[in-house]
Amino acid sequence: MTDRVFVRLEQRAVIEVGGEDRRTFLQGLVSNDMTKVAGDRAVYAGLLTPQGKFLFDLFVVELGDLFLIETEAARAEDLRKKLSMYKLRAKVTLALSSTLAAFAALGDGAAKVFDLEAEAGAATEFAGGVAFVDPRLAESGLRLLLPADGGERVLAANGFAAAPFEVWDQARLRLGLPDGSRDIEIDKGLLLENGFDELKGVDFQKGCYMGQELTARTKYRSLIKKRLMPVEFSGPAPVVGSDIRLGEAEAGEMRSSSGNVGLALVRLEQFRASGGVGLTSGGATLTARKPDWAVFPEGE
Repeated sequence: MTDRVFVRLEQRAVIEVGGEDRRTFLQGLVSNDMTKVAGDRAVYAGLLTPQGKFLFDLFVVELGDLFLIETEAARAEDLRKKLSMYKLRAKVTLALSSTLAAFAALGDGAAKVFDLEAEAGAATEFAGGVAFVDPRLAESGLRLLLPADGGERVLAANGFAAAPFEVWDQARLRLGLPDGSRDIEIDKGLLLENGFDELKGVDFQKGCYMGQELTARTKYRSLIKKRLMPVEFSGPAPVVGSDIRLGEAEAGEMRSSSGNVGLALVRLEQFRASGGVGLTSGGATLTARKPDWAVFPEGE
């Protein structure tokens, strides 16, 4: 992509976390190291069940005396309530932002517009909010948390043209990047099945957090048998959750899609056997591909 474009991410929202204990509070809950979060550094993380299953994905960055958490809009209040359950006596405030909206910016040289290096997680204050390079993968472009009533205007003034949601959605699908519960099953998905290790969403040195034991065990005992990966398909778009097969064998489940590209949670055994070719789901034929950034188990 050469043209610089922006997309308002209506499916995402912002939670503001304030109070002097905000860093230590989040540190004991989420999968990444909150000591890395700063005004010039954003991180990606997950919030898990005590059993290590996926609940929420988070982008966390600092703006002034607040942490800003970007998460799913439809579930943002659920996340705020979940975090509130763990406040106890911590000096922390939690509120859905009524002023900030989430945007994505794509295109060659997009980071330079904000005086940022094209380095995953690089962040800066911008136009009353914050701009940061996707902390998972710099090739994914930037995410911006900007005033809802002026974000589009300021991006247009800086040379970005408005683009349909599908432009951003298909770009992240081709890169193999999940978008919250559109791609990771709540109360069931494992972070490492969904690339959180390679995408810098887990810190294995930070100590305890909710769900840490299972996450560490799946890594060090090589227990991952499925991986989320990009697929291209011909025929009707498979429904989210529909079975993927290789002949008669179960080969995985479909996740989100747009156009003729999508994501699927594919069994590694069937991926090895087929090279990702000849998979089917309903009336569609699929080809799965290992993302360039991914590290699969020995033999992949």
